[in-house]
Amino acid sequence: MLRRHALSALGAAFAASGLLATSAYAQDTIKVGVLHSLSGTMAISETVLKDTVLMTIDEINAKGGVMGKKLEAVVVDPASNWPLFAEKARQLITKDKVAVVFGCWTSVSRKSVLPVFEELNSLLFYPVQYEGEELSKNVFYTGAAPNQQAIPAVEYLMSKDGGSAKRWVLLGTDYVYPRTTNKILRAFLKSKGVAEADIMEEYTPFGHSDYQSIIAKIKKFASEGKKTAVVSTINGDSNVPFYKELGNQGLKATDVPVVAFSVGEEELRGVDTKPLVGHLAAWNYFMSVKNPTNTAFVKTWSDYAKAKGIAGHKDKPLTNDPMEATYIGIHMWKQAVEKAKSTDTDKVIAAMAGQTFPAPGGFMSTMDKENHHLHKPVFIGEVKADGQFNVVWKTKGPVVADPWSDFIAENKGKKNIPEKK
Repeated sequence: MLRRHALSALGAAFAASGLLATSAYAQDTIKVGVLHSLSGTMAISETVLKDTVLMTIDEINAKGGVMGKKLEAVVVDPASNWPLFAEKARQLITKDKVAVVFGCWTSVSRKSVLPVFEELNSLLFYPVQYEGEELSKNVFYTGAAPNQQAIPAVEYLMSKDGGSAKRWVLLGTDYVYPRTTNKILRAFLKSKGVAEADIMEEYTPFGHSDYQSIIAKIKKFASEGKKTAVVSTINGDSNVPFYKELGNQGLKATDVPVVAFSVGEEELRGVDTKPLVGHLAAWNYFMSVKNPTNTAFVKTWSDYAKAKGIAGHKDKPLTNDPMEATYIGIHMWKQAVEKAKSTDTDKVIAAMAGQTFPAPGGFMSTMDKENHHLHKPVFIGEVKADGQFNVVWKTKGPVVADPWSDFIAENKGKKNIPEKK
């Protein structure tokens, strides 16, 4: 009887100290959530990120795991359904007891899950470029803020090397990322003296497939006398019909260059890229970047894709920017857990500040000590006939993220530090 009471007291003490086996860390494995669309309009972009998480987990487990424990992936499919993202996030955290979640592509999916992560004080690593205007203590943003992608891309197109564009088509999918990014770009263009009449803004729904009339409209706008460029924030599988229609209507890069922020090697798979040669994408990584770290990263992915029989990649393995951002994020999280000696959210957040990791892009990736964003270089690449990108411009080194854009007046005085809630 005394022994039973002693064990009960011991159990209560463990529970009070948070060491009872209900946490992700206290199990035999550390559970990791994977929250990417494997069906629906965003599957074209997100499925490969799920596979990147699994590859990285295998890599970490092969080297002993994290603090001697193996990582165990819990994969769900939110199916390009934004409310379902929130439901699946809650399931991962409360039912599956994951220590961290790697996921989301669109900002609307991230906005959907954000209240869940903040309410339950869990961690999301978000690997895709976005519009900024957000800073949560429960999110680490391993993709680019606007000053690490959108602004440098437009500056390049305005320059002599980029073609000295004077008129601008801001074309995007109709949701928060394109609209907010274009709000920033419109203010930036006006600050450079671009007239309202020289900016055209168009949006299409998710899954849109008929770009015939929009490209005809772009051609008409471009025929009115000044050098015109298109800035595309089209997302998901709509990129395929958009680029096919560009080719069909003969809109060449020499006439009207298109720079895309959500098109990489994966989205161009299956598209005849010969008519698209010279069109541009702005990212912080391209598969074609030459350095030993990237060579190893591409080989690791190629071997994994072939071993697992991953559709498309087993025959033609491709890497892209969000894959690199995913890979960096998982390794930084591992390092932070080992530094904190815990998977506790607040301890890991503290340990993430200043984490570094050698990025396949060819630089030392650094997590900012305050703003939860990576310092990243910017690359602008031209589409080649084989669907790869030739880097035509890059920053001299990593750029510090500015989540609160200076081109939005309401941001004046905002601090790049997450509020503690």
